Amino acid sequence: MFQKHLGRRSRGVLLSILLSVVLVAGGWTAFETFVQPGGNRGGLRPSQQVKSSHGGSSSLPDGEDSQSLRFVGTSLGALALGAFGCLGLRARERLVRQSRGGYDSGEELRLPEGCIIGDLSEGCVEYWATPCAEMTVGVLKETALQSGTKEIEKRVSATPASVKMLQAEGFRVVVQAGAGVNAEFSDDDFREAGAEVLPDAKAVMHQATIIFKVRPPSEKEVGAMRKDTILFSMVYPAQNEKLVEKLKEKNITCFAMDQMPRTLSRAQAYDVLSSMANIAGYRAVVEASHHFGRFCAGQFTAAGKVDPAKVLVIGAGVAGLAAIQQAKNMGCVVRAFDVRPTTREQVVAAGGEFLEVNINEDGSGTGGYAKEMSKEFIDAEMELFRQQCAECDIVITTALIPGKPAPKLLKKEHIDGMKAGSVVVDLAAETGGNVETTRPGEIYEYNKVTHVGLSLYEHMPSRMPAQASFLFANNMAKFLCSMGPKNFFFIDYDDVPTRGSLICRQGTVTWPWTPPAPAPTPAPKEEEVAEQEPVAQISPEEESFNSTASAAAWVSFVVVALLLAGTAGSTMTTMLTTLALALIGGAQVVYGVVPALHSPLMSVTNAISGLTVVGGVLMMGGGLMPETLSQWLAALAALVSMVNVGGGFVMTRRMIDMFKRDTDVSQFPELYALPALLFVGLYGAGSYFGIMDLAQESQMVYLVASMMCIGAISGLSSQQTAQFGNAMGLSGVLGALAGTLGLAYAQGASSAVLTQIAVVLAAGTGLGIGVASQVEITSLPQLVAAFHSLVGLAASLTAVGSALQHSSTDAMHATSEYLASGIGALTVTGSMVAFAKLQGLVGGNAKLPGGNVLSGSLAAAVAAGLYAFLQPPIPGFELQTLLAGTAAAAGLGLVVTSQVGGADMPVAITLLNSASGWALAAEGFVLSNNLLLGR
Repeated sequence: MFQKHLGRRSRGVLLSILLSVVLVAGGWTAFETFVQPGGNRGGLRPSQQVKSSHGGSSSLPDGEDSQSLRFVGTSLGALALGAFGCLGLRARERLVRQSRGGYDSGEELRLPEGCIIGDLSEGCVEYWATPCAEMTVGVLKETALQSGTKEIEKRVSATPASVKMLQAEGFRVVVQAGAGVNAEFSDDDFREAGAEVLPDAKAVMHQATIIFKVRPPSEKEVGAMRKDTILFSMVYPAQNEKLVEKLKEKNITCFAMDQMPRTLSRAQAYDVLSSMANIAGYRAVVEASHHFGRFCAGQFTAAGKVDPAKVLVIGAGVAGLAAIQQAKNMGCVVRAFDVRPTTREQVVAAGGEFLEVNINEDGSGTGGYAKEMSKEFIDAEMELFRQQCAECDIVITTALIPGKPAPKLLKKEHIDGMKAGSVVVDLAAETGGNVETTRPGEIYEYNKVTHVGLSLYEHMPSRMPAQASFLFANNMAKFLCSMGPKNFFFIDYDDVPTRGSLICRQGTVTWPWTPPAPAPTPAPKEEEVAEQEPVAQISPEEESFNSTASAAAWVSFVVVALLLAGTAGSTMTTMLTTLALALIGGAQVVYGVVPALHSPLMSVTNAISGLTVVGGVLMMGGGLMPETLSQWLAALAALVSMVNVGGGFVMTRRMIDMFKRDTDVSQFPELYALPALLFVGLYGAGSYFGIMDLAQESQMVYLVASMMCIGAISGLSSQQTAQFGNAMGLSGVLGALAGTLGLAYAQGASSAVLTQIAVVLAAGTGLGIGVASQVEITSLPQLVAAFHSLVGLAASLTAVGSALQHSSTDAMHATSEYLASGIGALTVTGSMVAFAKLQGLVGGNAKLPGGNVLSGSLAAAVAAGLYAFLQPPIPGFELQTLLAGTAAAAGLGLVVTSQVGGADMPVAITLLNSASGWALAAEGFVLSNNLLLGR
């Protein structure tokens, strides 16, 4: 244990002490020898009387004993001074490092030789970062009163769950007594989570290195904090300049959570504003329905028809979208308006009708907020609001501009035109409100219209304290844990979330901060713009004719293509029939999936795509180990496919479990193991006893497996049947594996090869389950993207292995091999880029220069490679052509996906999921396997 902790710093201290002893000894010897040889040293008498232990005295001669005594005394003194000096220097470095919070561009760091910033090796990392075990996180009880209502803030900045997260990183956590009582977290809950509960705020601030708060601290709280404290809290520096000055004077390093860059994909996990806005939008509809005197949903009763309430939401940000979704769920007719046209799709997806004005002007601003609009646009906007206010029963406004008063969107005349009993919820009340008649922090009635002036970030979240605290605390803990490598803390100025939220540091105000501008793109060459001829207007009849003609042309093309494909023989006809029916069935069941289950749907379809293992298993050979290159490729394809299968179904189950509540009745999913056991068991037993033929019965097994996989997609159409869907997918894949093993045995696979197959399948499954079980739930979407790449890799490996085994194939198989390898490679690189962007490894807006030209060139290269593969200009170079086309397809996936922004990456992942399915279908044509086509 001692050697483990004896790092470079400890060895340096010991070396300094040893050098001090040597220097003092040498200096003293030289002084004795050359300066005062035989003289009276230091004014002492020739003999020194020392009282003996027997009460007498003994005389020490002026010789070696006297010199040795003085030498030892002086050496011990120097030794003590050296040790205390080195320890003091070490303590000072630790204090400097703690106040610095980690590395800061390398200034004032005394790094040992061979150690650089970012080096995580033992004996180096502690020079530029602080061990989390040396830091204490203090959680204060909120004391701020809400404006207007004078209610006390009920949220808390840490929960038992976030305390465990912090402790796993190494932090010690202390909590003020009663901090979570208003949010339904008792002191005992915090103690059980491992935190220490202290009696008052003074005790917490005395021990804490880092302070967590929800609301901005008061001047009194700042005064009670220790110097060099690190504060994480909402601050609103533009509105609280005096507070920022106080923090500066107290030498406090402060991270304002409200200044977190909101457009960075990685920062979404730390974005408390989005978390609180989501709650505020939901709560706004709840508050409105409470004050609204009628039903929200329409009803037909014996007493008469009740129309649904009409809701207008102004502003389609996070809060607005949450309000739209909740109002739609309550049965209201929802309309929404936003000056940013890009929000149209989000509004429609949430269930609202997107309203527009007849002026083409984009209101998208920086940081995800809207910008100020022109006078013409505002006039048209006001007229639209006048019409809508007269029709709607509930109006919810959410428009905010950072650091500025909220824009006035509804004037007094708009409110005067509303029906009696209507409700207005102004979530922008904290900065003046969007409604001219709003009273911030108050609920009152004007002209028989109830005004709810409860603000977005102050009042609404505090009215759902348990939920708000859970999200807020998770954001805070994840942000703190992200600041440094595992078990260490440091402040990295190159990290955008860290630098963007840092407003003050050790007596220096670092806010406002302007992110570094991206590299300027070269100005396009000026070209002469030819005069455009006026485009003739198309009549409705012509537009209808063109639409019908286009549809008829596509149908004709499909008919001709299928008839021509039929000339290839009955095998091709059978496989195309299977593929067509699978496409139609899959499209129908996918249309029924609710939006909330899209992520589990992608996860389970990705797991089913792991049936690429079938191709790998059927091509495996040799003995206990593969013997040829094609057999090694097949084994590797089977391994990565099973990683995808094992991890995919675990991810799906974890995603589905997110929707479960403690009060939900169990669905007893373990009972779904019965059909799976019957499926596999009957097939195995029938084959063992000779009741069925392995090769022939495997085709029926494949049919049952395909039906189960389609049932899996259908089951994920609702939360009630999601467990059924996951179980059917898993049963289908297990049955397909059983049928494939039976087919391999029927084709002559030896016991050694079967053992090899079993080891590969077990290893891949175990690895996939292990990875998917350990990843945090918030990282599952990017893990799905990473697993997509495994399906593509397996398809490419199988195609190349097939080409190695069968050099001379017909045109159908050759085309299938090329497409399987190319689409698989495209899926690999595209999925890895998507993973890197979602994980924050590269910027969400990172793009390759000249991407459009490059992608077009690569697509042309892929097409040319297919022609060359089918009609090789040089015989014997088919494999090289296949590999070159695969490389071009991989480059195409890299370039195309890199052009997609971080916000649109989920759409890209969906398309990549589709590409993996097409790669699997191409592999089915290569192997003439109906199971892969029917997937």
